[in-house]
Amino acid sequence: MEKSCTGGCVVLKFHNVFYKQVFFSLSPLLSLPENKILVAQRPLLTVANKTATLVCNYTYNGTGKEFRASLHKGTDSAVEVCFISWNMTKISSNSNKEFNCQGIHDKDKVIFNLWNMSASQTDIYFCKIEAMYPPPYVYNEKSNGTVIHVKETPIQTQEPQSAVPLWIMVAVTGVLAFYSMLITAVFINYWQKSKKNMYHQSDYMNMTPRHPPYQKNKGYPSYAPTRDYTAYRSWQP
Repeated sequence: MEKSCTGGCVVLKFHNVFYKQVFFSLSPLLSLPENKILVAQRPLLTVANKTATLVCNYTYNGTGKEFRASLHKGTDSAVEVCFISWNMTKISSNSNKEFNCQGIHDKDKVIFNLWNMSASQTDIYFCKIEAMYPPPYVYNEKSNGTVIHVKETPIQTQEPQSAVPLWIMVAVTGVLAFYSMLITAVFINYWQKSKKNMYHQSDYMNMTPRHPPYQKNKGYPSYAPTRDYTAYRSWQP
């Protein structure tokens, strides 16, 4: 009896050990929580025009009806860039003052649009999805995140442009030069004509002798020469 009991006890112990191993091997599946959120992000996002679109894909197997999604900056997620919350009837969003960000919910993903980004905002960004209501509260485990690399825009130095177009300046300069030459030519022509008139006046001067002032009223024509009567007096007796 002891041997049979001993054998039965051994068989019973073996079955107990087998069932325990099966139970412990299946325990991870049996302990899988019902409310669970998984998030997937692309690893790298390069920004060349100061605008970025980060898509947070997520899966949720719970019964939550009110959710909140937020975007966090830094390895420790210390800075909340912006967030969006929604339920069956309402959607609200808000952004950090240091960022230009807007969140959009679309079925099983949340899209964060960022604009006017600077090179100093290059960092790793994490998406966080939370089931707020009804209980239990649950949120996703931290994902690998997305590195947003914002390229620095080169500063282009442009020469100051004149308010007046170049062709107008050239046209005005040409017109002024033409009028200057025209005025100079007219002045030279006038000067040459004046010089010729002076020569003509010197050639045709009035050669008629002028009388002294005291002989003007003696009755002689202005063109007649003055007669000398002393020659006639010598013939008097």
